[in-house]
Amino acid sequence: MKRRLFLKSIPVAGISFTLPLLAKINKEDGNTVRNDKLVVKVKNAMLAFQRATWEQGVAMQSLLESGDTELVIIMAKDAVLRQSADGRLAMLGEEFALSDAAAPGEAVLWAARHTGDQNLMEGFRKMVDYVMNKAPRNKEGMIYHFTNLHQIWSDILYMLPPFLAAAGKYDEAIKQITGPYSYLWDDKKKLLSHMWDCDKNSFARKDCWGVGNGWAAAGISRVICALPNSMAEEKKRLIGYLNEIIKGSLSYIREDGLFHNIVDNPASFVETNLAQMLTYSIYRGIEGGWLERKYGEKAEKMRRAVHSKVDQYGLVQGVCGSPEFDHPGTATEGQAFFILMETSFNDFIKKNK
Repeated sequence: MKRRLFLKSIPVAGISFTLPLLAKINKEDGNTVRNDKLVVKVKNAMLAFQRATWEQGVAMQSLLESGDTELVIIMAKDAVLRQSADGRLAMLGEEFALSDAAAPGEAVLWAARHTGDQNLMEGFRKMVDYVMNKAPRNKEGMIYHFTNLHQIWSDILYMLPPFLAAAGKYDEAIKQITGPYSYLWDDKKKLLSHMWDCDKNSFARKDCWGVGNGWAAAGISRVICALPNSMAEEKKRLIGYLNEIIKGSLSYIREDGLFHNIVDNPASFVETNLAQMLTYSIYRGIEGGWLERKYGEKAEKMRRAVHSKVDQYGLVQGVCGSPEFDHPGTATEGQAFFILMETSFNDFIKKNK
């Protein structure tokens, strides 16, 4: 993907597995016992990484969902410390970040409410004001992924709408999903393409990037969870989008439980993070009652595949590697989504005991 290059150049049915089976599997292979230790190892490795704007955000979200609250507060303070004058959070190493700067937002809000720290709350409010009143948009009102490029990327579906939903801007959150989805969805491949150029009215990158589809699935999952019950129709629409992404992606799953970096291109390298992102989204969806349990079998296959990619240092290997994201390697988001995946799995198991 070469993120830096772009910046510089401008209730349910169909049960096909059972909880007793999952419990048996984990008891036999020891995963439940080793998960806590493994998650700590992956987390420690993540915290040792140098992090850019969106990386701080996804790391914070993984810690928030896994209950590492003191770390969330500390990282929220730093995200506000590094807030730009116009309101963008955690601005470190990404001069033109726009939607990426919203990624830390939900965790900052949680930290502000939990501590009563008015500086954190003011930082959150400044980010809301930037997105709602200052951020550049196209004529349809879709916010761009960067300040210097009139482009919409699939990444934005994770970075921005969950922040808007956390801020109570539910209609705007829905708008910032439905618009990008309409630009990027490839109905033939049943996948999202990566980048749409609003000036050229054409794709800047038509490839169906695996992690881009993962960002979308995870972001939509978070918004579904955040919407109030009064927005039943809107939830139904988002559940439809999520089902399309998951079904489409799973039709390309490899025998080993992983995917190719360009999902429909077997010549591209084998990549780890999409499997984590889909597993997270599936377990959140089954737990929430808006995804069919039949997906659980595939989720467990992907989860096992990911476990095999964690090395002795807690590094999740084979994800789209930073800093250019054009090769298999390691990345903050790969570490964070391992934590999110394991948290969603454990939450699901606890709820269904």
